[in-house]
Amino acid sequence: MTVATAPRNAAIRRLLPKPPPWVAMYHSIADAPDDPYRVTVSPVRFARQLHWLNDRGLRGVSVRELLAATAAGRAKGLVGLTFDDGYADFVESAVPLLRRHGFTATVYVLPGRLGGENAWDADGPRKPLLTEDGVLRAAEAGMEIGSHGLHHVALTTADDGTLAEETRRSRAVLEEITGTPVEGFCYPYGQVDARTVLAVREAGYRHACAIDPGPLTSRYALPRIHVGEQDTSWRLTAKRALHPLRRRGPVDLPHARTRRAGADAS
Repeated sequence: MTVATAPRNAAIRRLLPKPPPWVAMYHSIADAPDDPYRVTVSPVRFARQLHWLNDRGLRGVSVRELLAATAAGRAKGLVGLTFDDGYADFVESAVPLLRRHGFTATVYVLPGRLGGENAWDADGPRKPLLTEDGVLRAAEAGMEIGSHGLHHVALTTADDGTLAEETRRSRAVLEEITGTPVEGFCYPYGQVDARTVLAVREAGYRHACAIDPGPLTSRYALPRIHVGEQDTSWRLTAKRALHPLRRRGPVDLPHARTRRAGADAS
């Protein structure tokens, strides 16, 4: 590269949309030989993955902390850690390991199934979900509590009444339990469209996670990287290296445009 082309290339890079923040998606931390949906990471593997982050000067944080740091321009070295479904093993297995490293995370809870089990996984083993006491213990440990809806239903095919209940009511129940604002939402199954994004915004959330939302990518539809039992050091290194190739979509969706797209999709 010549001296003349270096400034030009730097200018081009500044014009490119930035990749979204790096957010890892976990579910259950437990020993489970039967795991057809690949949602379980053993405590031993999880500990090694946290060591991998720590050894590279990276710190795991909640989505709330990650986005606040991003807005302030100080997100370098931060990785979002999320846990879907609100399994009881989050408090039993994940929290002690997170705290050992000084990490935080966001756990997305199903307040309509507190103390229940993952009945939506037809072919998987039954796993207990957090109780109200477990939610409080997670919050007291410094973890962000987010909503995963009330019952883990696909919101993109839900009627308007169900969509409102799953987004608004779930937030109200969790705020009643924790006594603090619930700012984050996670779309069940990672499924999202413009109508569900609008519902989440209007329910009062400040951010939401999906899986691969494509052009809907924004603070209300953050993409995430699945992390599983097979993710050894070299696989995590590859995922980290490839992440900058994922470019950010619109920073936000204009209100009127979102409502129109939602009407078209219904």
